[in-house]
Amino acid sequence: MAERRSATIKDVAAAAGVGIATVSRVFSGTGSASAATRERVLAAARELDYRPSALGRGLKLRRSGGIGLVVPDVTDPFCAEVVAGVLACARTLGEHVIVDAAHGDPSREAEIVDRLVEQRVDGIIALPAGDEADWRVAARVCSSVVFADRVLPGLPDIPSVQADDAGGVRSLTEYLAGLGHRRIGFLGGAPGRPAGVRERAFRDTLAQLGVPVEEDLVVAARPARDAAYAAAAGLLQRRADVTAVLAAGHLLGEAAVLVARELDLRVPADVSIAMVDDVAWAELCDPPLTAVARPGHDIGYRACELLLREPARRGRGGPVLLPTELVVRGSCGPLRSARR
Repeated sequence: MAERRSATIKDVAAAAGVGIATVSRVFSGTGSASAATRERVLAAARELDYRPSALGRGLKLRRSGGIGLVVPDVTDPFCAEVVAGVLACARTLGEHVIVDAAHGDPSREAEIVDRLVEQRVDGIIALPAGDEADWRVAARVCSSVVFADRVLPGLPDIPSVQADDAGGVRSLTEYLAGLGHRRIGFLGGAPGRPAGVRERAFRDTLAQLGVPVEEDLVVAARPARDAAYAAAAGLLQRRADVTAVLAAGHLLGEAAVLVARELDLRVPADVSIAMVDDVAWAELCDPPLTAVARPGHDIGYRACELLLREPARRGRGGPVLLPTELVVRGSCGPLRSARR
């Protein structure tokens, strides 16, 4: 038996009693067509099982469609939540997503962005780590760009969706100070990243509480496990008088827990530990870890909505800030007289 020929746009036009241009307008969403004509065309397409060519439509509109999503690391728990949120929103809006990871390398990020621009995607969502100049070019060439979780200071016009990191760190610092802690170690990251925002919030909150900031207790680390471990070990070995540690990310929190265990420090009897990012393993620690929960899934979903649904609202009123939540568990306790 001969294989059935796929229906063409000419077949749909003939079945609906309209011109080919009208069918094209109905499926591309450009131009005008009455509701009755649109319904007649769609009914004919369903009857003939017609599928418009995405390649042909992309060539005509000079774009391939879809969304580009650039993240630092797809295996990172928070990034994975952001990706899931973008995919969930894109699915409801009938868009596909191209995901790539830059691994914190600005040159790799620039290559990914160039490739997405060449593919003429409808827009790009990114957790940026690269150079402002590269993103300035991408925002000019690409139809739209939205930042998620992070911003680049030199590009205030690019809309963004972020967690209220300052508010989360403020609540965590106030909680530790309320337990009587005054020598609180801070494990942070490179300036300009989200950890930089968190460090400023930590310093400002202590100042408002009348607690002096000891520079020796504020330690920065690269976003890597070995660097996080070295920072935590240096802090807890150098300062035996530290009674609490606030880690600005889950890698730093993991390092603080490992170092405390290796130094035979009891948590929270000898040192209280808390961190930003309520990842899955935090609840499985012994004792479970106090953490600031950041809405990764909601950040991704909202960024995708902003990109596709609300172009008129982009950039108005500054970044979209989503609330964080302090999750209190057993890793923090009241101040003891001294570490054993």
